[in-house]
Amino acid sequence: MHMEKLVRQTLSVKDHRVVSLKETAGSLEVELEVLRRRRLPCCGCGKRCSVRDRLPLRRWHHVSLWGIPVTLCYRPCRVVCPCCGTVVEAIPWSQGKSPLSVPLIVLLATWSRLLAVDAVAHLFGVHWNTVYAAVKGAVAYGLEHREKGTVLHIGVDEISRRKGHTYLTQVYDLDRKVLLWSGEGRTEETLNRFFAEYGSAHLKQVTAVCCDIGTHMPSAYRRVAGSAAGL
Repeated sequence: MHMEKLVRQTLSVKDHRVVSLKETAGSLEVELEVLRRRRLPCCGCGKRCSVRDRLPLRRWHHVSLWGIPVTLCYRPCRVVCPCCGTVVEAIPWSQGKSPLSVPLIVLLATWSRLLAVDAVAHLFGVHWNTVYAAVKGAVAYGLEHREKGTVLHIGVDEISRRKGHTYLTQVYDLDRKVLLWSGEGRTEETLNRFFAEYGSAHLKQVTAVCCDIGTHMPSAYRRVAGSAAGL
């Protein structure tokens, strides 16, 4: 299998092709190009639209190949979408303005669940800031695309992290045993941020709440209990 074909398959691209793969200062640079006469998906709605123009060259750090650093090089296209206007195409290996490719973000974020950040950085030969950026990108994607579904029973608790009194307020879906939300602090304002982000429509579905009654945010707890009681 040619290296160009291998890279293309690992990226799962259909509208782009690998133009060249060259070694530069001990790393591999992969140049990609859009296929001719292709209508590309809009980054907003996903509808395929005609290409208007090209943007300057961008580079993404990609998953290393046999320990060799890999960089993806591509000039993104702008498309004319009837719904979103003139916007950048949806690039399958890119997430927003992140300099990391999606496969690298997933890889680093997954390993960060098992190892310390500095250990992951050493394992993959990247800076610890790169690992933090990958975790942040994975969390942002998960929050944007998560399925809230129907939550009937929620639990509210506070945990302490590090040394001293640094607290986080945690909100759980007790039926699915998953974390719904986490916020800095343990004040009434902290829990109110959860209400604002989660939405009143979803809160109305709650039928029961389990929480520690704290004197530092009594009205916030009453609001949760009131939502569950339909008040």
